[in-house]
Amino acid sequence: MTVSSPELKLELPPLQLGPITVDTPVILAPMAGITNKAFRRLCREYGGGLYVSEMVTSRALVERSPESLRIIEHDDDELVRSVQLYGVDPVTVGAAVRILVEEDRADHIDLNFGCPVPKVTRKGGGSALPWKLDLFTAIVQTAVKEASRGNIPLTIKMRKGIDEDHLTFLEAGRIARDSGVAAVALHGRTASQFYSGKADWNAIAELREALPDVPVLGNGDIWSAEDAIAMVRQTGVDGVVIGRGCQGRPWLFGDLQAAFEGSDTRHRPGLKEVSDSVYRHAELLVETFGGEMMALRDIRKHMAWYFKGYVVGGDLRAQLATVPTLAVLRELLDQLDPEAPYPGVDAEGPRGRAGSPKKTALPENWLESRELNAAQKSIISAAELNISGG
Repeated sequence: MTVSSPELKLELPPLQLGPITVDTPVILAPMAGITNKAFRRLCREYGGGLYVSEMVTSRALVERSPESLRIIEHDDDELVRSVQLYGVDPVTVGAAVRILVEEDRADHIDLNFGCPVPKVTRKGGGSALPWKLDLFTAIVQTAVKEASRGNIPLTIKMRKGIDEDHLTFLEAGRIARDSGVAAVALHGRTASQFYSGKADWNAIAELREALPDVPVLGNGDIWSAEDAIAMVRQTGVDGVVIGRGCQGRPWLFGDLQAAFEGSDTRHRPGLKEVSDSVYRHAELLVETFGGEMMALRDIRKHMAWYFKGYVVGGDLRAQLATVPTLAVLRELLDQLDPEAPYPGVDAEGPRGRAGSPKKTALPENWLESRELNAAQKSIISAAELNISGG
């Protein structure tokens, strides 16, 4: 039975991104190696929202690498083709946006300024980039200008800053707003936190208050529909961005859809339903990659997430983590107890690697000025690597 309650309902209107209306203001965060066509389809089948592809580097797209073109592919029934770009050079980012617009490859474009990975930040990219106001401004303004030629909304996703002593989110948010972005998403952590500790929802609320004239989206520590309700009520955001919380749990989007409808219905899958989802995920990956070898290699990292909290057994878990073919996957999944119920709290909560707090790797003298110097200009292009984060 479905029960409605005013305490459960998220009182949010549809999210408006330029000409695009997202009826359920929930966004699947772009995650490298995760949010490909296969996983996006699984999530879409459970609930509404905006489903963003894996990040693609601007340089790779401009050079038309086969992998970059695969990443930006969408199923025919994806009503909003959403692509996230990463770049450090305004000219290259602009050229990549122009390709997406002129070749009709996207309906929504997001820019990634949230990557905390050391080999990106040490070259000045990712979450280190907004510290350089001139570079950040140039990239966002150029991207918005190119996207506007096709009436395509452009958004940005960022972190609080490099560390607590070098916060950038308020300035970056205002620059993005003034440049004409359609929305700003904030992950409530600094680069130095990586994914450790607790997301700072107060910072998200502060950004929401500072930018009353543009949608603000909140990201960080949303592991359940109840977490999403709590974030909306605490911060006043216009929508929520879901990252690690849906890893191994595509049905989270069904729970979020229910929350927006005021229902307490939640997916509590037994082991049989989880097993079926894993196999379907693998089948979709075979379609995505065009063969079993890459598809089964890709599904392996999802196993620990899907079976978190369930009684599976160490030997079987090890075999699932090295599964070579669909036939073997079927054999292994058939060994699971189809009557095993949902394990409760053990299957919920944080998933994925949090990492540990560490000093952010940065280019030499990066923090001495908010503008690029000559030496930094010469190395910044090296940050444009085919790597992601958020």
